[in-house]
Amino acid sequence: MTSSLEPRVLAVGLGERSYPIRIGNGVLAEAGSMAAALGARRAIVVTNPVVAGHWLAPVTTSLTARGIATATIEIPDGEAHKDFATLESLLTRLLEHQAERKTLLVALGGGVVGDLAGFAAAIYQRGMPFIQIPTTLLSQVDSSVGGKTGINHPLGKNMIGAFHQPRAVLIDTACLATLPPRELAAGVAEVVKYGAIRDLAFFAWLEANLDALRRGDPAALAQAIEVSCRIKAEIVAADEREEGERALLNFGHTFGHAIENAMGYGEWLHGEAVATGMVVAAQVSARLGMLPATDVDRLRDLLARAALPVTPPALGYERWMSLMARDKKVTAGTIRFVLLEALGRAVAGQDVSADVLRDVLP
Repeated sequence: MTSSLEPRVLAVGLGERSYPIRIGNGVLAEAGSMAAALGARRAIVVTNPVVAGHWLAPVTTSLTARGIATATIEIPDGEAHKDFATLESLLTRLLEHQAERKTLLVALGGGVVGDLAGFAAAIYQRGMPFIQIPTTLLSQVDSSVGGKTGINHPLGKNMIGAFHQPRAVLIDTACLATLPPRELAAGVAEVVKYGAIRDLAFFAWLEANLDALRRGDPAALAQAIEVSCRIKAEIVAADEREEGERALLNFGHTFGHAIENAMGYGEWLHGEAVATGMVVAAQVSARLGMLPATDVDRLRDLLARAALPVTPPALGYERWMSLMARDKKVTAGTIRFVLLEALGRAVAGQDVSADVLRDVLP
């Protein structure tokens, strides 16, 4: 096992667009050297007031120390602001700063900041470079890697966006020290997902080390982040635009996005909704005879131990179906689900009958 004091370095292999993921305590200080290596002369840091109070100074200090002209744009905190209005405001601020096509955008924050800044980078002057510096566990193990960017629409989660890969991802585990317990738990949900869909040994490791993760043990967190990012990097390298294998990463998300939309964006954290969605997907898998009931119990128990919700809200079958019909996994009018054949082995593109869904959905 790599020492927790040494940065762990992974790569997302996408040919000429490949990029590094650096994981470690204190890698915020590498922002300047990374930006300089990318040839940046100007950088604009996009963050929110909460993150700025903790982590903006070391990032801007690192950038300016390398002679990079630096400005900051703050956007409102919270999933409710991952919308057209905030995107428009961000683009206006970029214009006011006279950002150029080669100006480097730095996304410093959680998934909302990363998705919004990344989408702005994708469309401003038809594309500008950006790097991800995720500060929540969920964004460190999931949304910062893979190039999915976008915003929500009142009718659906993440329905407007673009694939736009970052030039680098800097994951500083020190940022997690200021994370509220609820936010940390939400990130654990996505970590559990990787074990459930791809790596049974990792799932078992999570069962054994969950308490260490919940109390913020640096070595346990670094290990969980590294394995999660390695799995995601492998999948993204094989299927960048979600035409096949990458769909596995959506395990629990079809149900989870429906919950987020129905309850109001931000009422349930993304990881909380995904946790519940994974339990529902596992129950569907068991109902179809694909997954042993004992595996459903293991998944539910691990998520419950992480202080995550495991019981979906009672939306009613018609409401569930209406919300899921707008999901990005719909093909030819049919919702395609990611299900489990066993813990550690997921399958995508599964059609599920109305009878089975009526039995499982409250």
